[in-house]
Amino acid sequence: MNWEQLLSLKRFGDTEKRIRSKQDETRLGFEVDFDRIIFSESFRSLQDKTQVIPLSNTDFVHTRLTHSLEVSVVGRTLGRRVGKAILEKHPHLKELGYTFNDFGAIVAAAAVMHDIGNPPFGHSGEKAIGEYFKTGNGLKYKSELTEKEYQDLIDFEGNANGFKILTESREGVHGGLRLSYATLGAFMKYPKESLPKKPTAHIADKKYGFFQSEKEAFLDVAQDLGMQEKSATGDIGYHRHPLAFLVEAADDICYTIIDFEDGINLGLIEEEFALEYLIKLVKDSIDTKKYHSLQFKKDRVSYLRALAINTLINEAVAIFLENEEMILTGAFEKSLLDKCKYEAQINDIIKISVSKIYKSQDVVEKEVAGYRIIADLLDAFVTALNNSQLGTQTNYDKLLLNLLPKEFKISSESTYQRIMAVCTYVSRMSDSFAIKLHKKICGNII
Repeated sequence: MNWEQLLSLKRFGDTEKRIRSKQDETRLGFEVDFDRIIFSESFRSLQDKTQVIPLSNTDFVHTRLTHSLEVSVVGRTLGRRVGKAILEKHPHLKELGYTFNDFGAIVAAAAVMHDIGNPPFGHSGEKAIGEYFKTGNGLKYKSELTEKEYQDLIDFEGNANGFKILTESREGVHGGLRLSYATLGAFMKYPKESLPKKPTAHIADKKYGFFQSEKEAFLDVAQDLGMQEKSATGDIGYHRHPLAFLVEAADDICYTIIDFEDGINLGLIEEEFALEYLIKLVKDSIDTKKYHSLQFKKDRVSYLRALAINTLINEAVAIFLENEEMILTGAFEKSLLDKCKYEAQINDIIKISVSKIYKSQDVVEKEVAGYRIIADLLDAFVTALNNSQLGTQTNYDKLLLNLLPKEFKISSESTYQRIMAVCTYVSRMSDSFAIKLHKKICGNII
């Protein structure tokens, strides 16, 4: 892979190449990507989607939206620092007009939308959709789907759903948000289809990145960027866009450190654990006098969090630059933080977060409720839409379809397309909206 091609400014529908040196520096294409995401309806819904603590009543726990903004800030720094070094190593990119801010803008835009496809109720929302089609009432549609279409559903993936949201055309809107291909490439952490499942131990094969419904859009982006084909079986699979490693690192840094911070502020993790688990990350930069002068727990934890994030940013940049050639050839097989010298400390922090936060009673109880809510919503709308297509709809089906927004009320001979329309609708719901709609279809209008 080569950087000039990887930094493509192309957008869906372009008939001529966009030249970097001819860009308006006050309205750079990669920055336009960020703006389009921020103003999108799907991004706004993240303000009411679970990050760690579902439906938390506190005012300082992160939602998907605040998490995404923080990941974007970290991603921008990672991109700029890497970009500065890349331009020094590849000076012809400067001659073409590229700057280190281009790298920062691409990573920031990809990072701010990295969770845009996640359903309500956190990662349990993905699992709930999958379970509905694997063991629930949705199993009956298996015979009407291809193997890969069915795998899309039983392993419903937020990353693939995000690519669908960002690129899917609908009446009057072609190419979704029409983002630059460089930004879409950096967004795709898992540039493969749902099958074969985890064909190798390579990080790019851990999950999948697009549904069968977006296969052509994916191939258009991957081929324009010159991403390297990886699959040896004829199935679609590519090596990552290099900047996807930075987007992943930004997410890993934030959820590791900030979820830990949330747990301490909520009282789920004792404050003493903060210094104990973070000390090896901050020992070279901590001002102990300043730390002990902070009177409030939140301030002390915030100080440690800032230092820890900075340490991991420095590590991620160094590892990327040391392995740039391997990354460009697809030979780098792990995430950046899996290669860092603090891997053991990071894993310790994640373990304590899993036991104290992710498996806390409050979280588990609300995830259980989320499973039921999502299954019921899927069952109601998939049944109604299929019955409508088959001409067997009941009066109840007709009423339900009046609740389904027009853009999801598709008429298609394809069972897969109809089911995906409903899955997309449910996945875009905020936590609160899903709860309210579930109450209504269950007859509770109070």
